Amino acid sequence: MSFSRNTEIYGENEPADYLYKVISGSVRTYKIFDDGRRQIGGFYFPGDMFGLEVGEAHQFSAEAVENCVVLVVKRSALVALAERDGDIARQLWSFTAGELQRVRAHMLLLIKSAEERVACFLLEMADRLSTAESVELPMSRQDIADYLGLTIETVSRTLTHLDAKGAIALPSSRRILLRNRKALIRLDA
Repeated sequence: MSFSRNTEIYGENEPADYLYKVISGSVRTYKIFDDGRRQIGGFYFPGDMFGLEVGEAHQFSAEAVENCVVLVVKRSALVALAERDGDIARQLWSFTAGELQRVRAHMLLLIKSAEERVACFLLEMADRLSTAESVELPMSRQDIADYLGLTIETVSRTLTHLDAKGAIALPSSRRILLRNRKALIRLDA
């Protein structure tokens, strides 16, 4: 299925009848709190799966960050296939373990300083989105702030500070060059 930028793929508390795999583009999962704040739970890129829930309903909403194509698989069909095919069961287990690891890392990220959070985020995105020392971010600064539990002003100020320190360069608002990966890694430690 194709989704346009900022189009909802599924909503919080909707039935979790399907599992999703990003073919192209990117997706964010998020929760809106009663006071209007948004917490982004994760970003998903080509090859990533999302939407697998423990219960019968989605705990987060999901929407396209940019135009994307998503493979949609019926949950019951995948579970039935996994019961018959050990390789599919192992892949499903691997996906689940990877998602658990990502959530744990995100939880630990939220107790770090703003500079540490941004450095960790940049390293994660560089590892997930590119092989070079630059990364083209599909998400906005507001998305980054909502993922890191910071304000957009703090994210912008921190990026400017990292640029001034020579750790990164900011040729555009979405393109970031990692000029000193070791400095970013020290902040992520």
